[in-house]
Amino acid sequence: MNPSHTFGWVTEPARQTPILAECDVLVAGGGPAGLAAAVAAARSGARTLLIERYGFLGGMGTAGGVTNFAGLFGRRNGQMQRLVRGVCDELVDRINALGGLNQPQDGMGGKIRVLSYDLAAYKCAADEWLSAAGVQTLFHALACAVSIDNDHVQTVQVQTRSGRGAIRVRQVIDATGDADIAACAGLAFTLGDGEGNMLYPSTMFRIGQVDAERANAAVGQMGAIEQWMEAAAPRYRFPRRGAILRPQRNPSQWRANVTQLRNSQGRAVDATDAWQLSEAEMEGRRQIMAYMQFLRAEVPGFEQAEIAEIAPQVGIRETRRVHCRHMLSGDEVVNGASFDDSIGLNAWPIESHVEGAIEWQHFRDPDNAFNQLPLRMLMPSTPAPHNLWVAGRCAGMTHLGQSAARASGACFVMGQAAGTAAAMVLNSPLDITALQSKLISEGAVLA
Repeated sequence: MNPSHTFGWVTEPARQTPILAECDVLVAGGGPAGLAAAVAAARSGARTLLIERYGFLGGMGTAGGVTNFAGLFGRRNGQMQRLVRGVCDELVDRINALGGLNQPQDGMGGKIRVLSYDLAAYKCAADEWLSAAGVQTLFHALACAVSIDNDHVQTVQVQTRSGRGAIRVRQVIDATGDADIAACAGLAFTLGDGEGNMLYPSTMFRIGQVDAERANAAVGQMGAIEQWMEAAAPRYRFPRRGAILRPQRNPSQWRANVTQLRNSQGRAVDATDAWQLSEAEMEGRRQIMAYMQFLRAEVPGFEQAEIAEIAPQVGIRETRRVHCRHMLSGDEVVNGASFDDSIGLNAWPIESHVEGAIEWQHFRDPDNAFNQLPLRMLMPSTPAPHNLWVAGRCAGMTHLGQSAARASGACFVMGQAAGTAAAMVLNSPLDITALQSKLISEGAVLA
């Protein structure tokens, strides 16, 4: 039996769907893009509602177990520094106030810098942040349909624990990562690279009971675990090269990014296919158990290690990318492109998760390692509803462009711009210069 086969159709009876809420700006998805969008919209005076499929915020940063912000830091004039600023500063400060922030960690010979956090602190800080901004939040709500009239999205239908309901909207920001609302609205998109290839997903996990001193001596730098894997290769089968193990704020706990998930054809799992995604969830856990056997038997400091947590879901890197007025390309990333309608910066290099490995393409100017992001990548190409924006990893990017700008830093940038713009157009036509001025006044760095 082919589980992807459709066994016919069921005709559902017509029904009336209750209106659950009305808002000026609806934000779908509570990851970095959605969080920044919701806060920015609410701070701009819009009645803002954020819907989230889980009972907590953070997106792949919590549900996917990522445990660090990537792309906040980059090199300018040869100095590694914070390049992504704005409303996301408040979230970082709130996580730090809860004691959940680690010191920045460098990798790849100083080419990248990440900022690790405690998952519980991130969840609690995000709750507090949205509440303080006046954002209304509806958890356990999955967008499943839209109604469109006069070239505008009128309502977004959601499936909740209370049943199906509708939300009446004036502006919509799709920050779902998978472009759920854009797909429901019939917008054009590309799945992966358009030829059936996507960035391979992974299942993240945390390891506890690590002897920190001995483990740091053995694998303290990103990439050092590869030496141990090569030595043990005759006795173990590893899903990929480019495994990443890093200590967390608690040095006895380590984050592991070592799995790679394939479908039955040997390609990257298509996370828009429920059957493939279900198998991937189980396969990820199988790979984790096998990797733990290797760590305990072969790597100093991990002899007594235990699995502290497996992420609630597969860490998805790429699915649908909406066709927008500008599609950020890989060349634009590595060449440090600039745009007249810049909304902020991307400081993460191209990180392509391909068959069995990770392929990196770094900025060609190592002393100025960043590119600008244009507003047009948030604006779907016509024909499209006039009040629908996209932000985050489903925004306007090519396959290689998305391999860089899907990182959390760029997602914060896109979200803040989308939320601010959506609130501004409630009362007047979009003025890019005014938008840029407002972003700068809120701390964003555009150039």
